[in-house]
Amino acid sequence: MILNVKDLSHGFGDRAIFNHVSFRLLKGEHIGLIGANGEGKSTFMNIITGKLTPDEGSIEWAKHVRVGYLDQHTVLEKGMSIRDVLKSAFQFLFKMETEMNEMFEKMATASEEELVFLLKETGTIQDLLDQHDFYVIDAKVEEVGHALGLDEIGLDRDVTELSGGQRTKVLLGKLLLEKPDILLLDEPTNYLDETHIEWLKRYLNNYENAFILISHDIPFLDSVINLIYHMENQSLDRYVGNYEDFQRVYAAKKAQLEAAYQRQQQEIANLKDFVARNKARVSTRNMAMSRQKKLDKMEVIELAKEKPKPEFHFQTARTSGKVIFETNDLIIGYEDALSKPLNIRMERGDKIALVGANGIGKTTLLKSILGLIPPFSGSVHLGDYQHIGYFEQESDTKNTTSCIEEIWKEFPSWTQYEVRSALAKCGLTTKHIESQFRVLSGGEQAKVRLCKILNTPTNILLLDEPTNHLDIDAKTELKKALKEYPGSILLICHEPEFYQDIVQQVWQCSEWSIKL
Repeated sequence: MILNVKDLSHGFGDRAIFNHVSFRLLKGEHIGLIGANGEGKSTFMNIITGKLTPDEGSIEWAKHVRVGYLDQHTVLEKGMSIRDVLKSAFQFLFKMETEMNEMFEKMATASEEELVFLLKETGTIQDLLDQHDFYVIDAKVEEVGHALGLDEIGLDRDVTELSGGQRTKVLLGKLLLEKPDILLLDEPTNYLDETHIEWLKRYLNNYENAFILISHDIPFLDSVINLIYHMENQSLDRYVGNYEDFQRVYAAKKAQLEAAYQRQQQEIANLKDFVARNKARVSTRNMAMSRQKKLDKMEVIELAKEKPKPEFHFQTARTSGKVIFETNDLIIGYEDALSKPLNIRMERGDKIALVGANGIGKTTLLKSILGLIPPFSGSVHLGDYQHIGYFEQESDTKNTTSCIEEIWKEFPSWTQYEVRSALAKCGLTTKHIESQFRVLSGGEQAKVRLCKILNTPTNILLLDEPTNHLDIDAKTELKKALKEYPGSILLICHEPEFYQDIVQQVWQCSEWSIKL
């Protein structure tokens, strides 16, 4: 057994996340950890890796287990190059080498007995260094850098200059070089493009050790796991098989529980009725008392409160002009150019997906069209009567306002009731609505940001990876709302099964990028 979690309870403020949860991880298990946004998946990962101390319960790892954790929110230090970060995967080996060299120095003055011990110890360390490819570190770094396309960016680039997707790749590369005994992956495909998702799929399928994977990308999840743990209503349940197997068993369990609940409610009503009619009469008082006892002892079945399901409907503004945008020899970039000269055009009613590898400038193109950043050269011409809804990929992590204030800033004339019901429609519960924006999970933050766009009349949507972090219900609902949207859509997305039914055109951005 690799990990044993017993009786785990945890909460934030008055919001309970886990209630007496137990969990065991065995060698070779490939686990998909699923559940709606805000059920506590990332919190669970933070607790088992020791970043958070639970309120109650014990977490026991097997001895000498090395854990590798790909976290959504890792901060990379300025001044480190991609190569430095990848090499830091071997930190523990460099430490071992130092220990070994110190032992070699001690040998000169050691007694015979000490010498035998030192020779044995240095032999063990030498074997470990060989096992972990210590003497071919540079070659290994190059190999992983190439597999993840990091060599295209340049292994000597400063890590603070990277896009979200490139950063994820660097952290993933470091993790894979560490060869841990267990991998913990929190939404690893969020910022990866299709080619690298395929590569990660192959890697995980050949991975002999155990891993726990949080993902809302069901086709990806299904292709690599053999067990599902479902997190809901403060508990964690185990299901053997893939997502489809889970759905089937889950639905059956839910139906059984509902039927048992209905039967019990009927029985309770009958008993109460009997007691009320017979407790006053001397002849039937004893029978009434015994039924009252039965009522008092009964373990009442409770059905979990239904979570609010999101409902998305985009408000629409008056029709825009015929041309949405037109570029004239547009070259995008910051200090350096990212693209060849672009002459592209989008017209009213077009629905277009932008796809291609990370870091080639998809987000930069979107921001250049919006005028948020100036073109490197060339120009963008926007059409008339435009009401644009722009969904950014990242949210501000230092934001200390509450969700209610966040929406109020945007719609100051709304009543508190209107603010709350707009957020509830996006699938957020009262507890979330009253929380600070920054303590919400990635998916809940995305829902708050979507709430602003949904309630602002638009005729053009520019959406940068809107499905990142969204749970399955929200993703399905967003897809439906985008299919119904009468305006124009320009969408950056790495999930073909999401965008295929929404758009009529797919623009492959790697064709005009000079980053490749």
